[in-house]
Amino acid sequence: MALTETNYPIDLGDVQAARERLRGAIYYSPCPHSQMLSGLTGQQVYLKLENLQMTGSFKERGALNRIAMLTAEQAAMGVVAASAGNHAQGVAYHATARGIKALIVMPLATPLVKVTATRGFGAEVVLHGANYDEAYAEAMRRCDAAGMTFIHPFDDAAVMAGQGTIGLELLEQIPELEAVVVPIGGGGLIGGIACAIKESKPWVKVVGVQTSRLPSMVAAVAAHGPVTIDPATTIADGIAVRRAGSVTYPMVERYVDEIVTVDEDEIASAILMLLEREKTLAEGAGATALAALLQQKTTVIPQGAHTAVLVCGGNIDVTLLSRIIERGLVQDGRMIRLRIHLLDKPGALADLTQLIARHRANIVDTLHNRAYYGVNLGDTVIDITMETRGREQVEELLVALSAEGYKHSRVV
Repeated sequence: MALTETNYPIDLGDVQAARERLRGAIYYSPCPHSQMLSGLTGQQVYLKLENLQMTGSFKERGALNRIAMLTAEQAAMGVVAASAGNHAQGVAYHATARGIKALIVMPLATPLVKVTATRGFGAEVVLHGANYDEAYAEAMRRCDAAGMTFIHPFDDAAVMAGQGTIGLELLEQIPELEAVVVPIGGGGLIGGIACAIKESKPWVKVVGVQTSRLPSMVAAVAAHGPVTIDPATTIADGIAVRRAGSVTYPMVERYVDEIVTVDEDEIASAILMLLEREKTLAEGAGATALAALLQQKTTVIPQGAHTAVLVCGGNIDVTLLSRIIERGLVQDGRMIRLRIHLLDKPGALADLTQLIARHRANIVDTLHNRAYYGVNLGDTVIDITMETRGREQVEELLVALSAEGYKHSRVV
């Protein structure tokens, strides 16, 4: 039975109508069952791979639905968006495909790869402002001056209905669906999905996940309305939103059962898990839902539940990816840096490296220091970065170092 009330921005009918508009233009992304993740989490885990969309994220669903609803006059004037990444590419791709002019305002610090991709999809890109807020203000100014239509990345009913088409697909792909875990930025994705699922199967649990550095929806729920929180940086830049949407918030308040947060190391670990074990590339925002499940953050999903996890995007800068992989290895105990004191004499380093070799750790970097860290004359300190098999091997190595009389400490 439908739960819709007339004072909510969208209902199930809006999501179903959006699906008809999107039909044939949006990839019906797969949702495979993961035996490995199911074993780790105690759930029956299914990964909804929105990172496989043409532009690498779910954002093009909402963008296309909004574009498809333009009047002929609006389409002739063109569309404007402010974005540093996924929304920009979604608007650019689908507007250009329909012969509609797209102007995208991006912050000056936007990585070149994202600027190039957006231009490659046919949009005119303007770089303006030190952050999203300044880019947004410039986009609105240009929009008003040129009589164009602004397409908001999340706080728009049509955009939210477009994102909600994922919920309809999940209901088809997982007939036994009992829970869905969704990243939250401004609330457009979870608002649409929750509407589609809760109005079809009200008993299915909907859990939202935010980065602990920017928990804007958590703050909105606590305040019973959107509030602006302090800026912060996060590897989950796709959901780095300082203020929840005023259009999306009522949907979250009505339909979402729980909102949890994950920290940077937990996100990095989830990215590494997806890449290494599932052969799936996810950006920071795209891995937050899995991070919450792996860290057992949610309290409303029963053990063994058939649970869909949104991998909502895969657009990640390769330089950032390399840092995230390294951070994830450290978090998992597979990379460690030790500061070890030893005598500054011939053979001392050879003895140390032989001990490390016997415990099958791989040295990837070393740094000698004789003048800092309170080193005595005649001694030296060496920082050694090593690859290991995990925490158990690290503990064995530390015990062996202590047994041989080496003074050591972890470098964090």
